[in-house]
Amino acid sequence: MSTLLTAQNLRVDTAFGTLFDALSFTLKKGDRIGLLGDNGCGKSTLLKVLDGSQAPAFGSVALANRCLMARVEQHLPESVYPLSLLEAVLADMPHSEQEAEKWRAESLLADMGFTLEQTALPSATLSGGQHTRLMLARALIRQPDLLLLDEPSNHLDLPTLLWLEQFLLNWPGSFILVSHDRQLLDTVTNGSWILRDKTLHSFALPCSRAREALAAKDESDALRYKAEQKEIERVTASAKRLANWGRVYDNEGLAQKAKQMEKQVARLKDNQTELTTGSPWTLSLHGETLRADRLLEATSLSVSAHPGLPALFNIPLARLKCGDRVALLGRNGSGKSSLLRTIWQRYGAQDTDESLKLHPRMTLGYYDQTLHQLPDDATLLTALEPFAPSQEVRKMSLLRAGFPWLRHNQPVHTLSGGERSRLLFVGLSLARYNLLMLDEPTNHLDIEGKEALAETLKQFTGGVLLVSHDRQLITASCNRFWLIEEGHLSEWHDADEAFEQLRDQHATLPAKPLSVTPGEQSEDDDLLLERLIELESRLAEDLARKPKHQKPQLQQSWRQEIARIHSKL
Repeated sequence: MSTLLTAQNLRVDTAFGTLFDALSFTLKKGDRIGLLGDNGCGKSTLLKVLDGSQAPAFGSVALANRCLMARVEQHLPESVYPLSLLEAVLADMPHSEQEAEKWRAESLLADMGFTLEQTALPSATLSGGQHTRLMLARALIRQPDLLLLDEPSNHLDLPTLLWLEQFLLNWPGSFILVSHDRQLLDTVTNGSWILRDKTLHSFALPCSRAREALAAKDESDALRYKAEQKEIERVTASAKRLANWGRVYDNEGLAQKAKQMEKQVARLKDNQTELTTGSPWTLSLHGETLRADRLLEATSLSVSAHPGLPALFNIPLARLKCGDRVALLGRNGSGKSSLLRTIWQRYGAQDTDESLKLHPRMTLGYYDQTLHQLPDDATLLTALEPFAPSQEVRKMSLLRAGFPWLRHNQPVHTLSGGERSRLLFVGLSLARYNLLMLDEPTNHLDIEGKEALAETLKQFTGGVLLVSHDRQLITASCNRFWLIEEGHLSEWHDADEAFEQLRDQHATLPAKPLSVTPGEQSEDDDLLLERLIELESRLAEDLARKPKHQKPQLQQSWRQEIARIHSKL
């Protein structure tokens, strides 16, 4: 296999110290690498160093001749927001080439699921999942051999995440993928780089097996360290004994030998196996069983984003009791977070009616994905007061979570998103709830944090209502599944069946222009016919080009979709 990229002795320094040091690796054609590591370890920075947008303090990166590389950023650049989708895809190309490449940009946008009408819309009007598709199109327009993807799965709803998984499986090039989604990494990668303790551990294995291999190495290193330490202690004791005898008996030979042994101890310490520093905090949540047949009951409940707005969906009947761990599934915008906010607001106002009944003795904990429960102007110590009155308990909890004494009076608004999330989890871990509602709790969690959350939810003795697009967390921790689709909530008994329902609907529903209002929407058959005509036109145009300019993969996907539409019509 030919080498695409080589890195030698990379080091990056920050104001807080060295981020990573002495990183050396090669990437070959066909490599599909998952880049793993805790939050803040330098994964995004490493991608920026590889694509040349950030210079390392030391070391070099060499790209093979004729190898084109493109990076998919975490966020769509604000400079692109006013541009149409078509203009955004072509924006980074030389102006002289943009007209000639317009047909390729249109084909890419169509392959990403955008209609012809959507290509003229401003990029700012897109949802988070559509932003990811647009950023992929912006990268693929250059026809790269190597893609650098920086957490493309963040904030995606489940259907878009499934689409991304399928895209990466079918993409023929090489890539480096930064993600905390273990299932996505296991499915699409064939190698893993784990960035930890300022160095890189490389494995020719997908995520889960690579982490197992690293854990086995840690265990082996711990045993080796113990044996080395024992030898150091033995030689040190012998050196002290010989030095003492040399003084007592005035023996220069024994004193000289003691000095040699002390030098040997120094060499042994220099070459001693290094152990990982590990994580400073383990997430844990504690529930309390309330002996009742239900914690909440919703009957003919209409859920809207805000009071006075039209309902997003209706709940005919739903009950939740202690021991239930319910996953709330659905697309972005379907109303999952709105349901949690409705329950929280009614709980706080003690406003219940026949449509939503809450047990009067129930205690409710809530993780809001916006993280607004923690007052911006409060210090870290005072922000936790509603969760635990004891100041000493709060201080010790902050220390265990990696917040040193000097930061306890730091204002909450100065924290990063990940730190603010950790602070809220510290607060939730200090209290005992009968019902815990979690709205996208994994947005700021790394893989270890997600696994700790799944484990603690399985042990949670109260009830749980979870909104998440993390399939691993849902299947590992939940025992009931509520699915929101077409304005109604239904219950499913198997997570995989609910996921498949979302996948099928996402694949078969034709994309609609964002500007179309409900009153202007065409009938399903008309939409299918419009999509059929569009696909057949694109296929005919591509077949009319010279063979070297044609896109066989696009043609195949168009033919498959044409066949699906014919079967429906």
